[in-house]
Amino acid sequence: MRDVAIIGTGMTKFGELWDKSLHEIFVEAALKAIDDSGVERIDSMYIGNLSGGLFVGQEHLASLIPDYLGVCPIPATRVESACSSGALALKQAFLEVASGFSDIVLAGGVEKMTDVPTDVATYGLAAAADREYEAFQGITFPGLYALIARRHMYEYGTTREQLAMVAVKNHKNGAKNPHAQFPFEITIEQVLNSTLVADPLRLLDCSPITDGAAAVIVCPAEMAKEYTDKPIKIIGVGHATDTIALHGRNDITTLKATVEAGKRAYTMAGIKPEDIDLAEVHDCFTIAEICAMEDLGFAKKGEGGKAVEEGLTEIDGKIPINPSGGLKSKGHPVGATGIAQVVEVVTQLRGKAGERQVKDAKIGLTHNLGGSGGSVIVHILEVM
Repeated sequence: MRDVAIIGTGMTKFGELWDKSLHEIFVEAALKAIDDSGVERIDSMYIGNLSGGLFVGQEHLASLIPDYLGVCPIPATRVESACSSGALALKQAFLEVASGFSDIVLAGGVEKMTDVPTDVATYGLAAAADREYEAFQGITFPGLYALIARRHMYEYGTTREQLAMVAVKNHKNGAKNPHAQFPFEITIEQVLNSTLVADPLRLLDCSPITDGAAAVIVCPAEMAKEYTDKPIKIIGVGHATDTIALHGRNDITTLKATVEAGKRAYTMAGIKPEDIDLAEVHDCFTIAEICAMEDLGFAKKGEGGKAVEEGLTEIDGKIPINPSGGLKSKGHPVGATGIAQVVEVVTQLRGKAGERQVKDAKIGLTHNLGGSGGSVIVHILEVM
């Protein structure tokens, strides 16, 4: 297999993009990535998307997107793995280039989620859970993650304040991110006093409903410096699954798919968790970031909340987590999230993150999770 590098990135502003359609959002991000890479052609593309048919009535993205991007007749593939659809698009692009099948491949993700009422969005997102045994009984994703949070608090003494500190830290980072949906700071008191959604989770513990798109261009590492003087090599890829429903798991405070995907990525990269300089993890809810930190080896089991409280995950901390602001502040257009995480890590490794720059960043990790941990994909990136 050939080594693979990222040579271009692009993304839209995340938020309520009322005046843009799904295909317009994707084309904007894709053109930015193409322009950033300097390529004159792409051989193939992968599109991560969960809800095109559910929210805007648009399927067949594998024809729609290349049509409006103006790159027909290249092959295009739409991939879906719930909230990890974006990372799956990158994994497929990586494999296509690594195998030698293509040289220049675009991996992107897109979601248009705000054109429907909240109850319709909630119903659609529940398709990423076990419809028969979870969603049909009335539980939503805030409820599922509330169960995880309550059990984590019971088992390890994680506090309500520590959950709030995750949101506060991510909004502090997101306030420095021009792409963020909610680029403003919040306080612990605001989190604790926000509307209760599913005990113990409150509104400011939850990621928002978001429109947005992101894209990257990958090519063989041996060709990368023909296009950019700052290529970023993909050195590790890990992908794993777990039971879709929480009731099928022995321990709901450990997301086994994260553990396994992390192990596979670390093994492929030949590194350990302590070698990572920064990470973008899937903080769809504040408890999800704490679990991810522990399951990826950045904190001992049960000590994720304490690590946040001690400042270890701040931009200038021992292991900066979500310098982009994470899903919580940056936003969560489901199919685009995994690619947006990669865009942030590439920006950091290039030293171009401005006020939120992590000092001397050389190796970064992305963790993109589907549903309540039924699927997880981890990528590890390194400066060439």
